[in-house]
Amino acid sequence: MKKRQLGNSGLTVSAIGFGCMGLNFSYGHPMEKKDAIALLRGAVEQGITFFDTAEMYGPYTNEEIVGEALAPFRNDVVIATKFGFDIQDGKMAGVNSKPAHIREVVESSLKRLNTGVIDLLYQHRVDPNVPIEDVAGTVKDLIVEGKVKHFGLSEAGVQTIRKAHAVQPVTALQSEYSLWTRKPEEEAIPALEELGIGFVPFSPLGRGFLTGKISADTKFESHDFRSNNPRFQPDAMKANLALVELLDKVAAAKGATTAQIALGWLLAQKPWIIPIPGTTKLDRVKENIGAATIELTADDLEQIENAASQIKVAGNRYPESVEKMTGL
Repeated sequence: MKKRQLGNSGLTVSAIGFGCMGLNFSYGHPMEKKDAIALLRGAVEQGITFFDTAEMYGPYTNEEIVGEALAPFRNDVVIATKFGFDIQDGKMAGVNSKPAHIREVVESSLKRLNTGVIDLLYQHRVDPNVPIEDVAGTVKDLIVEGKVKHFGLSEAGVQTIRKAHAVQPVTALQSEYSLWTRKPEEEAIPALEELGIGFVPFSPLGRGFLTGKISADTKFESHDFRSNNPRFQPDAMKANLALVELLDKVAAAKGATTAQIALGWLLAQKPWIIPIPGTTKLDRVKENIGAATIELTADDLEQIENAASQIKVAGNRYPESVEKMTGL
């Protein structure tokens, strides 16, 4: 597995990471714990060293799975987790990045992850009621205390990134980025390059849509959050299949899969971009890893860009109530 460094941080990880959320949260039925553990250990054996979780996923149970699964490999892997929400009765109850709360979450996450230090700690969502300088300062103190190694932000705007970075260097920004979500190109990616910050795209396969395995007729179970997602309504999916057809065409020419081209396109954008696709199947892990070996030429990228620029993505990426929680 090829390795990449997150910006100028010195934190080096596998070129493809693993987003753990979908193991037991948001995407239909959760995996059996033993199966999820086996999958994560299989991912390590395939060369993945970068795993992303959060206290919110479950809540809590995702961190426990990750901690148990990766314990035998702890010195060889990088674990990222997140703080930033109030959780009441097992449900999200708004954002909370008060310094005392950050400390409470870190202590609990350390126990669930069965580790003495969190490699990369993200603020999950910006808290408008807490100055980002206070958030960054709290994480800075945790780094000095040896409980955290690196600081990250998720779905934060450029001004927030700059203010945080001035207090404690930000190692990575995590935001949604793929061929059907390109807003980070407007301001975030140029700022990250200027500041030497890495970029970790979540949902790099468009929540499964860019794999080519979803059609306009696909139905999602009620507890799969895509069932209420604007982009996964029938009319939107039908319109958005044009993007999949574009990827299919390139994949056929390259002897690759649709998903591999979607990931390969991301990897080709910047050398400090590390996508974190999630899956519940080991064969998909192997397929995703294969994207790191695909070489997209300048002509390939131009072809994709020219075609993609003619396609208007239908549907917002989140329902309005969730979209408001992003800092973009």
